Amino acid sequence: MSITIKNKVFHLRTENTSYIFRVTKFGHLEQLHYGAALPEDDYEALAVKHDIQLGSSVMYSATDDNYCLDSLCLEWSGLGKGDFRQTPIEMKMADGSFAADFVYEKHEMFEGCVPMESLPTAYDEDDSCETIAVTLRSGEVRLVLYYTVFPQTDVISRRAVIENCGGEISLRRFMSFSIDLPDKGFSLHTLDGGWIKETHHHVRPVEYGITVNSSTTGASSNRHNPGFFLSAFNANEDFGECYGFNLVYSGNHFGLVEKSNHDLVRVQLGINPMSFEWNLKKGERFEAPEAVMTWSDRGLNGMSGNFHRFVNHHIVRGEWKLKERPVLINNWEGCFFKFDEDKLLSLAKNAKSAGIELFVLDDGWFGDRNSDTAGLGDYDVNMKKLPNGLGGLAEKIEKMGMKFGLWFEPESVNPDSKLYRAHPDWAIKPPAGDGCLGRNQLLLDLTREEVRDYIVENVGGILDSAKISYVKWDMNRHMSDAYSAQLANQGEFYHRYIMGLYEVLGRIFTPRPHILFESCSSGGNRFDLGMLCYSPQVWSSDDTDPIERLKIQSGLSYLYPQSTMGAHVSAAPHQQTLRDTPLSTRFNVAAFGVLGYELELKYLNRVELQEVREQVEFYKKHRRTLQYGRFFRFDERKDNKVHWQVSAPDGSEHIAGHFQTLCTASEGYDELPLKNLEAGKKYRLKGKKQRLFIKRLGGLVKHVMPIELDPNGLLLRTGNKLFSMSDGAENYVNYGATLMAGVKLNNQFMGTGYNEKLHMLGDYGSVLYTIEKL
Repeated sequence: MSITIKNKVFHLRTENTSYIFRVTKFGHLEQLHYGAALPEDDYEALAVKHDIQLGSSVMYSATDDNYCLDSLCLEWSGLGKGDFRQTPIEMKMADGSFAADFVYEKHEMFEGCVPMESLPTAYDEDDSCETIAVTLRSGEVRLVLYYTVFPQTDVISRRAVIENCGGEISLRRFMSFSIDLPDKGFSLHTLDGGWIKETHHHVRPVEYGITVNSSTTGASSNRHNPGFFLSAFNANEDFGECYGFNLVYSGNHFGLVEKSNHDLVRVQLGINPMSFEWNLKKGERFEAPEAVMTWSDRGLNGMSGNFHRFVNHHIVRGEWKLKERPVLINNWEGCFFKFDEDKLLSLAKNAKSAGIELFVLDDGWFGDRNSDTAGLGDYDVNMKKLPNGLGGLAEKIEKMGMKFGLWFEPESVNPDSKLYRAHPDWAIKPPAGDGCLGRNQLLLDLTREEVRDYIVENVGGILDSAKISYVKWDMNRHMSDAYSAQLANQGEFYHRYIMGLYEVLGRIFTPRPHILFESCSSGGNRFDLGMLCYSPQVWSSDDTDPIERLKIQSGLSYLYPQSTMGAHVSAAPHQQTLRDTPLSTRFNVAAFGVLGYELELKYLNRVELQEVREQVEFYKKHRRTLQYGRFFRFDERKDNKVHWQVSAPDGSEHIAGHFQTLCTASEGYDELPLKNLEAGKKYRLKGKKQRLFIKRLGGLVKHVMPIELDPNGLLLRTGNKLFSMSDGAENYVNYGATLMAGVKLNNQFMGTGYNEKLHMLGDYGSVLYTIEKL
């Protein structure tokens, strides 16, 4: 069994962890241990001691001079009984008071997971999970804490449900969980940023006081991902204790880490209390979103591995769970709004010749959508652009041997649209005056049933009108003017919007399980576990510059597997940064995700097109490993290098990426770090062949030619279209132990000449390596 209870001590076990708490003599839940797996024992030795009264303390009971809630490691806390740390709950009772003291009443065991009525949750894949519901009570309010154990992934989920058994109460703050941990010299890791710079990894020491990681944008946000993690003193990518936390929710979130004056660290995560108020009459309940947590003593990579397995096996669901995702081409960066059927078919033909499997038509196919100022909310196909409709276009794409996908933005509306002119009241606006625009659009009020029905009917109708195998669902603005005339209590608005969104997604995609659904919100503005319950993958960022993607995808990798990350190769210089990166690096970074292309292929020359064909062929050959392999990051020796590695689940192959951000003059040796190989087995390490284009050498080409040529002249311009040079590539056969000792790579260009062994990396260069077990 994963959960045992003895003498009111609760022991939750995964394969490698133990989570232990007990009921104190006054009925509070005391956290004893979360960490390495422990045997059945007397756990009094693990309890934080309170043998003497602390100064300035408030004692809980006159019968015990040393029992103070402020110095206990608690599983939940109330208000007004001497715990002056941040409370996970704030509620105003019918008599106007706020005090709450939740004490143990009972517990109940369940096999598997216990689904929620209003929100998505993780699920039990193979009947290995167990759940315990611990009921606490404070006066006429009952609180149920749910703990679900996912043994094989070393993950435990927690959530809370409150039920009012008396007069009406006003719930103003309600976290999904609260836990107190003894400080281990923790550092707090968060994933922060904004549009085109999502999920950058930031680290800060946990110091006395409160640090908050939150979103108020109406979504989980590109500013602060809901997930965060703690690392103990001296922990790194592979060693040391780490705790990870995340939330199965797509709305405003609030994460808190508080270090008390006696070195206890409180962690909470849940719905943001900003503008939140939920009134409960007698007999009514409210469910907080599910939170998930993990522990590892194998560093940050160990924590990530736990979460990756958990997402792939217990969050992503349906036909696309653990299924290899197709290589796609999206027409957006190649066309924007300027396209017609002939242009799309030409792009599709070139994509098919490169081995691409899915053609995605992005924004601009409907209504008067010739710019981002009009048309959102309408679903009539633009027959000037698509005279044969979506069905005709999809049929032609299918005849080429590709699948067809389509972009939508159903949550938004332009004031210049048929929908807005007919139903201006359907848009989110303040009770008086106009709403604020973002990207020339407003959001639709998903708290209204008729709005949800409109979206379901129209998106569903389009999906059934043509052979559509993929949907990209976008949402391109933050939420403002949060108000709905339908709601008597505006404190419910943000949460009811998210519940409405989940309802819409379920109604559209559950009856159409064959459709691969990719969520997007101006890139990674809604990359969270809630959306992943519906969409197996998420567009990571509108930034397709691979050097920026190194930061973005590295950040995401701490919490999410590469099978969830949409990653595309685009034209350079990049539209987001003006950085000019090699075609090889654009692919090498995107390969560690769900690969796509987003550029006008007709503008590539012959050797560039051949490079793309070889990239797609390589990706397909190693797709299972790249999408579902075990992902590793490295503690870097040089600040201009990034290394990634994925290992096939069966250990048969590994793929490593060696990325250089900026080169330095006459740089010292480069080393390829490797891990997770079997020390006594032999492997072949081989550099992926990639092309070095003549134009990258510029005027230096005259130094390797017998005659002087104009680097901008016709001869070299023609040669660049037809020929390429080889970049250096290693080839070794060695034991795993030897390779893990650090492979010294061929020299980079040193300014003294060129030969075929050299790596001509320069700024933004990279190499992929395959390591295959013999």
